[in-house]
Amino acid sequence: MTKADLVERIFEKIGLSKKEAQEIIEILFDTMKQTFIEGESVKISGFGTFNVRQKMARRGRNPKTGDDLEITPRRVITFRASNQLKSVMEK
Repeated sequence: MTKADLVERIFEKIGLSKKEAQEIIEILFDTMKQTFIEGESVKISGFGTFNVRQKMARRGRNPKTGDDLEITPRRVITFRASNQLKSVMEK
């Protein structure tokens, strides 16, 4: 599913114009991005939680050449589904 698909669904279900639906989606994603930049979690009841996690530097290996290298520290986003979402997915 793409952003355009989300806009289309909002247009069909709520009746907002496609431009208004696009603006809502953009505001939602921009707000989530800013929250992640600040290092905070985003919890959506009945759906799940997005967490920002700091990964430390570590030793790695290039699988093609076998050379050792250092993987730099970085922040990643993880998702944990809510129990409600898990139960819907099981059906």
